[in-house]
Amino acid sequence: MQQAVKDQEQIKDKISVMHKVNYASSLFSLLFFPFCLFVLHIDQIIPYIFLGFGIVTLINTLAFKTHKNLLATYHITSITALAAAVGVCLYSGGINSPFIFVLALIVFAAYAANVRYGKMYLILAVVMICGLYALVDSNIGITNVVPEASRSMYALFSILFSLLLLGGVFGSSLSKIQHRLYTSKYEIEKKNTEKNMLLKEIHHRVKNNLQTVSSLLSLQSRTISDEQMKKLIKSSQNRVIAMSIIHEMLYQRDGLSRIEYKTYVEQLSGHLVKSLKGPSNKIKLNIDIENISLGIDTAIPLGLLINEALTNALKYGIKDDCEGEIHIEIKKEDERDYVLNIGDNGCGFSDKINFSNTKSLGLKLIHNLTRQLKGSITKDPSLKGTNYIVKFKEIGEHFHSVA
Repeated sequence: MQQAVKDQEQIKDKISVMHKVNYASSLFSLLFFPFCLFVLHIDQIIPYIFLGFGIVTLINTLAFKTHKNLLATYHITSITALAAAVGVCLYSGGINSPFIFVLALIVFAAYAANVRYGKMYLILAVVMICGLYALVDSNIGITNVVPEASRSMYALFSILFSLLLLGGVFGSSLSKIQHRLYTSKYEIEKKNTEKNMLLKEIHHRVKNNLQTVSSLLSLQSRTISDEQMKKLIKSSQNRVIAMSIIHEMLYQRDGLSRIEYKTYVEQLSGHLVKSLKGPSNKIKLNIDIENISLGIDTAIPLGLLINEALTNALKYGIKDDCEGEIHIEIKKEDERDYVLNIGDNGCGFSDKINFSNTKSLGLKLIHNLTRQLKGSITKDPSLKGTNYIVKFKEIGEHFHSVA
């Protein structure tokens, strides 16, 4: 919607410039007609070229109000101006005509309207100027029809004609367009800054709210004597913290949509090991993650999946205070496809147990989160303990619940 509005504004600007240039050049040409005849005493072809150009350009501009074809009006004006300028130059000194500067002005106008067409009219202008130069040594009898006594004044008014169009019409019109573009750019940058500040504030508040929920769960667990219920609350608390870390990292980064995933996994796994095994533990973490940054829509479900896998490994795979090793590896296969290898060297569990027949919420979540990541999960039987190979994609949709 906003792009459509901008496109409409650009078209209006081009139409405005075209109208001003066409009306101004028509007026100057029509005024130059009697000036050439009665002041400069040029009674051959040149004044009539000005008259013809003024009339054709005026009709062309007025016709635009009917057919609304900007490109057609632009080309008719440019070709007519080019032909008229060459005709005037041809009969007022050829390559030495002071009116030759108008050819450069026409090319400038073409570039202001469209770069591609500007190049086309530049080539045409160069060819015509070379043609005017070639006529100097030719035997074609084209004479300078400007009287000798009027040539200085003709040169003066030819240059003034160019300057009035360039400065008075193009300059003011392009200056207004440039000012509007500068203003729009400033407003866009201001809005982007405000948007980034708002997103930072949102991530900060979400992180604080999640930490508040985590604290409430911690307080709640202290009032409960049932150990099984305490474990459930602790698991829920760790899931909340897994999401909280992501929002904290997004708040701290300049980029508000992606996070460096190795740093995130290091923080998450370090927290889980200390939370479930205590600060003095015998767990070795092997984290091998490439320089991968993921968007929040992928980072959250993948973080929750890693949280569940690590929780199961620390609670059921590596029991009590035993020594154990956990590895986490993420590699990028192509633009959107990744592979996560995660597991432990603990006691493992039977291959007969799967997400469809287990009562374990963690195992069910692992499979549901894999599905959310549009991936697949397989158990690697070649390694000791419980090890998963998770193939997943970076997703662009908004985060959905795994419930």
